[in-house]
Amino acid sequence: MPESYAEQYFPVLVQALLAMALAAGLLTVSYLLGKRVRNRVKDMPYESGMVPTGDARHRFSVKFYLVAMLFILFDIEAIFLYPWAVVYRELKMFGFIEMLVFVVPILAGFFYIWKKGALDWSPDSTLNRKR
Repeated sequence: MPESYAEQYFPVLVQALLAMALAAGLLTVSYLLGKRVRNRVKDMPYESGMVPTGDARHRFSVKFYLVAMLFILFDIEAIFLYPWAVVYRELKMFGFIEMLVFVVPILAGFFYIWKKGALDWSPDSTLNRKR
């Protein structure tokens, strides 16, 4: 059993150094052995097999960014739910109430944005909706 602080974290340091050395080595070997072919087709942006159209500085709808932020918000909520689920039996009723205090406002926000139509992707669905 490691006794000092340095002995305790030495394996983590070794693993981090090995990971960095492996990544650097693979990048170096790829650079030295890889082919460097430059042509018009390779320099085009990849658009899922379709020929790119329009300008690269195309503006995205605010709805795209709103959905992205909402995805991150609810993804973070799921991260906080996992440790709670692991120790749920040990926390008993206290843990259940604490998680309700956490989940209820998040669910209220979810239903609010759902009602406002922030999760509707089709452009015509906002026109047909009653206000």
